[in-house]
Formats: sequence, structure tokens, C-alpha cells
Amino acid sequence: MSNEQAQVKENKMGVMPVTKLVFNMSLPMMVSMLVQALYNIVDSIFVAKLSEDALTAVSLAFPLQTLLIAVGAGTGVGVNALLSKSLGEKNYKRANDTAKNGAFIYVLSFLLFLVLGLTVVKPFYAGQVKSDNMHIMEMGVEYLSIVMACSFGLFAQFFFERLLTSTGKTMFSMTSQLCGAITNIILDPILIFGLFGAPRLEVAGAAIATVIGQCVAGIIAFVLNIKFNHEIKLNFKGFRPDKKIIGTIYAVGIPSIIMQSIGSIMTYCMNRILIEFSSTATAVFGVYFKLQSFFFMPVFGLNNGVTPIIAFSYGARNKHRMLKTIKISMIVACGFMLAGFAAFELIPEVLLGLFKASDELLRIGVPALRIIGVHYLVAWFCIVAGTVFQSLGKATFSLIVSIMRQLVVLVPAAFILAKLGGLEAVWWSFPIAEVMSFIVSTTCLVHIYKNIIEPLPDGDK
Repeated sequence: MSNEQAQVKENKMGVMPVTKLVFNMSLPMMVSMLVQALYNIVDSIFVAKLSEDALTAVSLAFPLQTLLIAVGAGTGVGVNALLSKSLGEKNYKRANDTAKNGAFIYVLSFLLFLVLGLTVVKPFYAGQVKSDNMHIMEMGVEYLSIVMACSFGLFAQFFFERLLTSTGKTMFSMTSQLCGAITNIILDPILIFGLFGAPRLEVAGAAIATVIGQCVAGIIAFVLNIKFNHEIKLNFKGFRPDKKIIGTIYAVGIPSIIMQSIGSIMTYCMNRILIEFSSTATAVFGVYFKLQSFFFMPVFGLNNGVTPIIAFSYGARNKHRMLKTIKISMIVACGFMLAGFAAFELIPEVLLGLFKASDELLRIGVPALRIIGVHYLVAWFCIVAGTVFQSLGKATFSLIVSIMRQLVVLVPAAFILAKLGGLEAVWWSFPIAEVMSFIVSTTCLVHIYKNIIEPLPDGDK
């Protein structure tokens, strides 16, 4: 990297006013995540027009899809944190080596999911679907096999977008995400229903549209890196995997991967609990995850934007900028979660109506959304706290919080409440688990502040 390029990077991450920097870095990511959430919702809306069984089939795929995204996003957290920290320390060789080793990890990740997509999908569905719902199983296997075996586009998208966000070029990352999501939204009805001369592929069409959208986003992110991301040089001539760098990436990334993978286990267990009541109850759970993404995804976009700022400030030993970034993140995240709480409490019928809700789905779904929506009141704090842990290389704290919330509290509470109070009582497991998450997150954040943040010099404002 030239001195001029290094100075440009330093001016943005180390000198730009914090409030302006946070929104400069995060707003593009938040917009792209909103579009991504919209695509998730639209995808299910089109599938729901086929039948409630089709919606259930796609909803049951969520645990393995979550695992797929967990590996991509978690690895990206590790790459992002190490790369941004290296730039903050002006260690440009390690930044380039981090990028190359990150690419190597993503290739291995795709090969893993290619094998899984060809081997585990059918037994995965067989473990959730009753014998009298084999049509749901057939549609689900068709959908999920395509998504997993063709995940090369998703991993390429994650890799090249993380390089852009690590160097502060979130506008370009937003561009690639927007193009992928819009491609998916356009292709969904065409391939699902066979419009404009295309074959009617139904749920397989939804999967193919998803894969094509991911490939488009990956290609665009690659081109934007080549043209504009001069801080990172991807020259693989003579490349050899570096165990130390890979270990450092995974020291942050694996806890994040496990943390999100725990969500897969939780979703699988919840599906097993809910399917005992009815397939409609499972569909409601799937619809909830689609709807909540509209409020959670922008917060995740905010976190993707502030992660390199916090990591850079840590590398530059600037406490003031780090603390101000965290405070702004909490204010914005709280705003989104309050909007989600209001929507779930005031207009659940409207939200469910987007998915061609039957009377039974409305009967189960309206009280479910109102009960689950209560946890939005504290979820914002837990999400931002997890971002702080990961940015400062303490992703193990995020892992502890996630395990406590989803496996130690949520699933057992759901199981017990299902036995004691029936279906409507199950939904209270979400607020119960979030309160526990808030307590543990607060404890870990206080520890982080006393031992890592407080000893740092104030630095420039």
C-alpha cells in the first residue's frame, strides 16, 4: 500500500468525526440489509402463494440455511476484525495476508457445504416432518439441496463484501448487496410461477433465484474490490496458508460461527416442539423469523459498519472514539427495536396478511407475534454488546451469551411451557430468554470496560 493510500485510510477511520463516520460506514450497510430483509419477506410471500405447505417446507429449511450463513458471516467477522485491526496498527502486510487466508477459508467452507447439500438434507427433513406430510418433505429437500450445493455465490459475496467493509468502503458493499437482492426479488415470481416463458419451478425456482442473486452480488463485489479497494492486494502467487493468521481469524470467527449455529439448533428444536401442535404452528414460527429480520437486519448492518471502527480504534488505542461509536450504535439499535415492538403489538394481523394467512395461521400467529415482540425491548442492547465483544477479540463472551439464551433457557423453557400451558405459552420463552441474555451481556460488558477499554488513553476526539 502506498503512503498516500494509507493516509486516506487513516483520515477516514482515525480522524473523521465519529458520528459522521458511524453513519458513513453503517448507513449503506443498513440500507442493504433492509433490502435483504425485504427480499427474505418477498421470497416467502411468493412461496406462500403456492400453498401453506410450501411455506412450511421453506420454513423448515431455516436451521441449515442459518448454519450456512453462520459460517459465512462468522468467518467474515474474524477476517473483518483482524484486517481492520491490522490497518489501525499500520501493519499492511498482515492485512493483505489476512485477506488471502480468508479467501482460502471460504473455498474450504463451500466444499464442506457442497458435500452436506448432497448428503444430509433428506435425513434432516425426515427428522422434522411427520409421515402424513411427505409433500412438505419433498418440496423442502428440493429447495434446500439447491441452496446448499450451490453456495459458492454466497461465500464469494461474503468474502468480497467483508474486504470492502474492512477498508471502509461500505457504499460499494451496499451496491453489491442491493444488486443481489434485487436480482433475487425479480427472479422469484418468474421462476416460481413460470412467467415470461420460464418453466414453473415452484419452490425450486425460489432456491435458484436465491443462488443467482448471491452469484450476482459476489461478482459485483469482486469487480468493485479490483477497481477501487487499493488497500488490499489479492496476489495469490506463491500463496501458502498461514496457520497463525487462520488461527487468529477463527479465534474470533469460530465463536461467532458457533453462536449463530446455535440458532440453527434452537430453530430445529423449536420446529420439533411446534410440529407436535400443527404444521401451521411451524409456519407461524417461520413467518416470525422473516418478519423480525426487517427490524434485526438493519441493526446487523449497523454492527457490520461499526465493527471495523471499534477494531480500528482499539488498534489505534483511542478510547474516546471507541466509546462514542458504541453509544451511537446503542441509540440507533434501540430505535429500530422499538419500531419492531410497536409493529408486532399494533398490527400483527397486517404483518401476517402479507403471507396469505389462513384463518388458522391468524388465530395462532396474532398472539404469537404480540408475545414474542416483548423481547425487542431489550434485544437491541444484547446485539450491540455482542458486536463490542467481537470487535475487541472477545467473541467468546458472545458465545457464552448465545448458548445461555438459546440452549440453556429458550429451548427448555419452550418445552416446559408447551407441556404446561399449550401452544400460546410456548411463545413466552422468547422474552424469558432475552431477559437472561440482557443480564449476562451486561455482566460481560462491564468486565470488558474495566479490563480493556478503561485502561486505554482517551485519544483524539
